[in-house]
Amino acid sequence: MFKLKMPTDPRWDDVAEKNLEEVLTDHAYCEQKAASSAISFIVTFPEHLELVEAMADLAQEEMDHFQQVIKKMKARGFVLGRERKDPYVHDLQAFFEKGGSRKQVLVNRLLLAAMIEARSCERFRILSENLNDDELSEFYARLMKSEANHYSLFLQLAKKYGGDEIDVESIWNSFLIFEGRVMQNYGTKEQMHG
Repeated sequence: MFKLKMPTDPRWDDVAEKNLEEVLTDHAYCEQKAASSAISFIVTFPEHLELVEAMADLAQEEMDHFQQVIKKMKARGFVLGRERKDPYVHDLQAFFEKGGSRKQVLVNRLLLAAMIEARSCERFRILSENLNDDELSEFYARLMKSEANHYSLFLQLAKKYGGDEIDVESIWNSFLIFEGRVMQNYGTKEQMHG
């Protein structure tokens, strides 16, 4: 579905299982950042009502996911640690040239969000299939479907706002190749994208 070019390193599920508190902490902050990103779309591009409405719904859903992760942590006696930097997202941003038209900036940000959701969905699938904790496995199976919907939403909005002026499909295909190269450096850290 996502056409990701590089699957997650098979060692990652073992790293995640052994460092569950760290992965859940990182996941909680990923949800918080996703909510913040949705709000940023609203503030930066208020002229696009469909985008504003979609991002308002998304921000609420992401904060709901944040709360759900916190509850899972609390139930296991885990404590939310400090926020970690996400070098994966930083590395992805290098694909896009700085500046450009307002429309290009919007499309680039939507494609970046789509890629993050696609990789998160893949990671959630791995967790849902491999965790020894049945409750968390079911939790990640549910979240995986949600992330797939977010991926589709961002890609659909990128195509809508790119219109005939921006070849979104071509950019996306190049971005998939770039992300595959980036992923060669990830898969062994106790982070959602690590």
